[in-house]
Amino acid sequence: MSEEYISRATFDHLVDLAALELDETQAEYLRRELNHQLGAIHELEAIPLSPDVPTTLHGVPYTEASRPALRADRWQPYPHSADILAQAPQTNEDYIVVPDIPHTTLE
Repeated sequence: MSEEYISRATFDHLVDLAALELDETQAEYLRRELNHQLGAIHELEAIPLSPDVPTTLHGVPYTEASRPALRADRWQPYPHSADILAQAPQTNEDYIVVPDIPHTTLE
C-alpha cells in the first residue's frame, strides 16, 4: 500500500487514548490493518455513481405495499428473572450492580 492514512504518531495517540497495551509487533499489525480498511473504503468511494442515486439506497425496494406493518412494542417480563440475577456477581434490590469504570480526566 503506497498511501498511509494513519501515521504512526496518530496511531500512538489513539492507542494512548484507548488505554491499549500493545507490543511493537501488535501495534504495527493493527495500524497496517486499519490502513488497509481505510484504503478499501477509499476504493469504494471512488466508484462513480449517478447523481440521482440517493446515498441511503441499499438495494432493497421497500414500497408501501411491500413494507411489513410495524408491530406494537409491548413490555413482556421474563418469568424467571431470579435465574438471571443469580448469575450476576453483585445485586441490590433485584438490580445488577455494575462497578464504576475507572477513567482519567482528559486535558
